Amino acid sequence: MDIYLGSDHAGVLLKKKVLSHLRESGHKAIDLGVFDEVNKVDYPDIAREVGEKVLENNGSRGVLVCGTGIGMSIAANKMKGIRAACVHDVTTAEMAAKHNNANIITFGERVLGEQVARDMIDVWLKTPFEGGRHEDRLNKISNIEND
Repeated sequence: MDIYLGSDHAGVLLKKKVLSHLRESGHKAIDLGVFDEVNKVDYPDIAREVGEKVLENNGSRGVLVCGTGIGMSIAANKMKGIRAACVHDVTTAEMAAKHNNANIITFGERVLGEQVARDMIDVWLKTPFEGGRHEDRLNKISNIEND
């Protein structure tokens, strides 16, 4: 599975650490930028780029990092077919996969540490979607997108 990563300038340092962790764990992780914290970039641009890659490549996932994770989540969720969850601990990461079938997770460099980020990603990637009543709810979300 391809995992696309992106960040704005406020999340680039944590994104680089997460990228290394994913690659060391044997995942195919692709960094779409930004690559330094000096050049300012608007998070919606990065959220769109990662979202487009996730939508183009069936079964892939995305990780977005900004200062808090909130802006990236809002921007990514504007894209039809993206289910981006702003997570802040292992439990929310697990539920993002298990109940929401999130294809992107977002989090913030300013609000959590490297080990928490690694643990969240590991849980999110290994947790299967439960389906059932949750599938029905995701279908309702798709209906909202289509209205």
